[in-house]
Amino acid sequence: MSSPLSVAAAARADGAPLPTAAFSIHARAEPGVMPRVLDLFAKRGLVPRRWHSTLDGPEAGMLTIEVEVCGLTAAADYVADCMRRIAGVERVAARISPG
Repeated sequence: MSSPLSVAAAARADGAPLPTAAFSIHARAEPGVMPRVLDLFAKRGLVPRRWHSTLDGPEAGMLTIEVEVCGLTAAADYVADCMRRIAGVERVAARISPG
């Protein structure tokens, strides 16, 4: 079994990089949102390639999270649906880039 880091940094057999799933999550700024989002990747043995979160909105009441993960193409829509079910999450957008 591969370690999470090797899965995240892996390339295809032909040397090309793996496709990347990118998620943009908008949620209320609550302490449990970020760990719940991260847990969706940890359960799959993946470490996000990039994670950026920002507090904004009136009195910093909104949280925006931008996440990129390599190797999560087939399940990207499912993971986005799981994110939408997290308490406090208001909007999720997902896209896949071809590596």
